[in-house]
This record gives sequence, C-alpha cells and structure tokens, in this order.
Amino acid sequence: MSLPLARFKVLDLTRVRAGPTAVRQFADWGADVVMVESRDGKGAVGQRDRSDFQNLHRNKRSICLDLKSAAGREVFLRMAATADVVFENYRPDVKRRLKIDYPALKAINPRLVYVSISGFGDDGPYADRPGLDQIAQGMGGLMSVTGLPGQGPMRAGIAVADLSAGLFAALGAMTALLEREVTGEGRWIKTSLLQAQVAMLDFQAARWLMEGEIPGQTGNDHPTAAPMGLVATSDGVINLAAVGQPMFEDLCAALGLSHLVEDERFTPKVRHRNRAALNAEIEAVTKTKSTQHWVDLFNDAGVPCGPVNRIDQVFADPQVEHLNMARDVVHPRMGTITLVGQAIDIDGVDGALRSAAPEPGQHKREVLADYGFSDDEIEALIADGVL
Repeated sequence: MSLPLARFKVLDLTRVRAGPTAVRQFADWGADVVMVESRDGKGAVGQRDRSDFQNLHRNKRSICLDLKSAAGREVFLRMAATADVVFENYRPDVKRRLKIDYPALKAINPRLVYVSISGFGDDGPYADRPGLDQIAQGMGGLMSVTGLPGQGPMRAGIAVADLSAGLFAALGAMTALLEREVTGEGRWIKTSLLQAQVAMLDFQAARWLMEGEIPGQTGNDHPTAAPMGLVATSDGVINLAAVGQPMFEDLCAALGLSHLVEDERFTPKVRHRNRAALNAEIEAVTKTKSTQHWVDLFNDAGVPCGPVNRIDQVFADPQVEHLNMARDVVHPRMGTITLVGQAIDIDGVDGALRSAAPEPGQHKREVLADYGFSDDEIEALIADGVL
C-alpha cells in the first residue's frame, strides 16, 4: 500500500516527548523517518523496551551518529542535503554550536523544512531555559484552571504541553511542505511548549483577552455552562452535558423534573451561577438508578452523557474497539506488542502501525545506502566508529 506521506524523507533529531510526537505523525503515515541517535543509543524517555519508547518511536529506522565529531556531522549534512524535513528539539545554543541549525542546513538544501521545538521559544528572554511539560502547564495557565476551587494549582493527568506542541509542530511542517509545492523553498517552523500551552487555553484565554475575566478552578463543572459536569448515580458517577435550552428541557423531561424549566434560578442566563442547587436537584434523581441506566436513558433522549472510565475500561469500550485505538505490531525480540492507534482515519489507508521502534543503529547500512553512500564508504564509517 502506498501511504500518504511515503514520498517524504524525515530526519529525526528529537528526544523526550514533544518532538517524537510530531515525528510520529509523519512516521505513521508512511514518511521515511530516520532516528539519528547518539552513539550510546539511549534515545528517548525510559528504557528502550518500555511502552513509552515503543509508542513514541514506532515506524522509524535508526542510525547512531556522534554529531560532535567532524565525521559524524559530515554524514548528517550529506543526509540533510536530500531530506525533506528535519525535526530537532535541542536548546537553541546546542544546535548552533553543532552547526546543524537552520541557516547551516538551508545553505546546503534550500528546500528543507526545518522544525524546532523548544521549551519557551528559539529566542526571547527564556530561550535558554530548560523546558518540561509541567513547567509549561504552570507558566501557560493550565494548572490555574485545573482542579477543585480552593485546592491550589493542579497539573493535568497527561503531558498536554508536550503533546500539543508536537501536534502543532507536525501541522506546521505539513503546511510548509504544501507551500513548498508552489514556491520550491522550505521554511523554518518553530513552536514551543509554552506557545502550545497558551494556545490550548483556547476559550479560557479568550475570556481574559476580550472580557477581562480571569478564569479560576471549577473542578468537574464546566466554567461557563450548566448542567455540565459529574453527577452521582447509585453505583458511581456520570458525565452529563445538557448544553442549550432545548437540551436542558429534554434532560428535565427524562428526569421527571420538567418543573425546573420554569424555575427562575435555572433560566439560561443565570443557570451556571446556580449550578450547585441545580446539581442537587438532578442528583436527587440520578442517585436512585445505575450509571448504565442513565447513560442509556439520556443518550436515547439526545442528552450527551457518558461513564467515567479507568484506562482498562477505555480499551474495553465497544466504540474504542471499533475505532481500532489499540493496535498490534511485531517486535523482533518481544514478539507482538500493543500500542496506541492513530486518532485520524484516512479513507482507504490502513497502515498506521507497521513496525516497532527500532534497535539503536539497526538500519545504518540501508539508510546510508538510500542516502547515496557507497558500500565502501559505509564500511569505512563503521570501521572508524562514526556509526
């Protein structure tokens, strides 16, 4: 099967999470992605056989190069001369010191799309600071709007800044590749964990920028809409989201609480201010029956509702199974392993998971041959310890 991005050659200099998340979008859809690893082969987060590494680095090939050596850098420059995209997440001073920054690579390949992911930006007052997801969550405002009122700042349970920076970087790279089809020229794409986290604030940020409101913590309740949040059942909790007056009326009818529609406390403009009283009215009824009863009843009534699943329950859910969000791939040493599927379906394409994460330097001979190195050159580089 010819995959959508099979025509692109990508060099991956990234580590940790944001960079590999970006590169994974290319690897999953067929680009020839080569991990350029350090000579010790340690690579990304954790041990190589652990789930995190395998999930981040599937569908790639690997070579190991010492970019601090003249010979290793020369190998990389020869590869970059014919590559389509280079991803890196070095601190700004490091890539300049190694002489593999955008100006250096553009000089040998004007068509190159060069993608930089940093903690706080490639320049500016914080450019040289080390950046990590939780630091960006705090500085970017997410922790101030997450958690229960009065509880104090709370981090999100996933690496929101890392993951969103990676997705923005991939989108930027693909945008530049589309432009290159017209101009013939590459671009330098830059994003950071801080930029991504601020962008992901979305409507919470817009509330401050336009209305001057500083959002706070609202726990499991939606900041501006009600009823939207958790309500108790006889055997647990459900997420309930009756947005808009028609849906609120349908919810009240399903609960046998139609009189609440006329209650002045629960009219559309003031309902969210009286959410505690409204939630108490709703829970007095929902606590009488099971989670499954209410999930079925509310969805049949057209009111969004769902359970709150543990991770094991997520992957046992019939809709998640239908969406193929758990995918098997064969690892040469560990056998069949299961990784997280892609969140995108492309009609007629089924190739998102094809190979496990590579062993360090596993593909050095075939990769360099594909990039135009002769057999003699390759063997000499191996003999000299460059690869």
